[in-house]
Amino acid sequence: MTDVIVSGAADASIIVWNMDTAERLHVLKGHTRGILDLAVDPSTYDGNGATADRAQEIILFSAGSDREIRRWQISLKKAEQLEPENPLLVHETSVYALLFDGDGDLWTASADGTVKCLLRFQNFQPDSTFQHGDYVRAVVVEEIGGYVVTAGRSEDVKVWDRGSGDLIHVFDGHYEEVSGLIMMRQRCVSVGIDGTIRLWGLNPKDLETAKAKVGKDHGMLEAVDGTSSNTWQGDKSKLGGLTEEEERELDELMQE
Repeated sequence: MTDVIVSGAADASIIVWNMDTAERLHVLKGHTRGILDLAVDPSTYDGNGATADRAQEIILFSAGSDREIRRWQISLKKAEQLEPENPLLVHETSVYALLFDGDGDLWTASADGTVKCLLRFQNFQPDSTFQHGDYVRAVVVEEIGGYVVTAGRSEDVKVWDRGSGDLIHVFDGHYEEVSGLIMMRQRCVSVGIDGTIRLWGLNPKDLETAKAKVGKDHGMLEAVDGTSSNTWQGDKSKLGGLTEEEERELDELMQE
């Protein structure tokens, strides 16, 4: 499939663009309020620029401030909504974030204060709910240790045990809303509207150290690959050893 860019906007529209020619291929309508996030189903896309099936199609999930999650089947020649009369309605209000994990299950974060895991084999119905509190803007999954990380208006970065749903730790360091999270191996990177990007260690040793530092220095990593900076504000060399994909994700996070 030719490379495409998919954009969502406050006017509730989703547009599919030809990346090479900038031609507008499709305009998708279905949401009644602004689009807040988009996610491509990994079962239809391998992440390296190739679709996973012979039909050269992808399945796109979209979320908006109308609380609906809608699904779209997109190819170069056509695009259509799947089950337009039955959007996924799993939250009480705006859905800020969509994330597929390594198992292909869908994670959602909402202004209703919760994060939910929607199981693929149950047709994306909720299986687990994590009560973060306040508006939740972001969620990531740390696959190695089995953690879920949530963040939002509360300024905290919360770490949960994926299996039990127990709250493992609360990282406190941002002094304004946290607007985004990404995972880099067993490190979580958070960005806030306080203008800072902060790193949090999620391996067992880092978490134990962070718990011991509560009330002292927020449990942020004191050293990242040999540096002594607690708050990173622009020099990617301080992160050290990032893959090309991780650098791209970090750049995207900074621009949000």
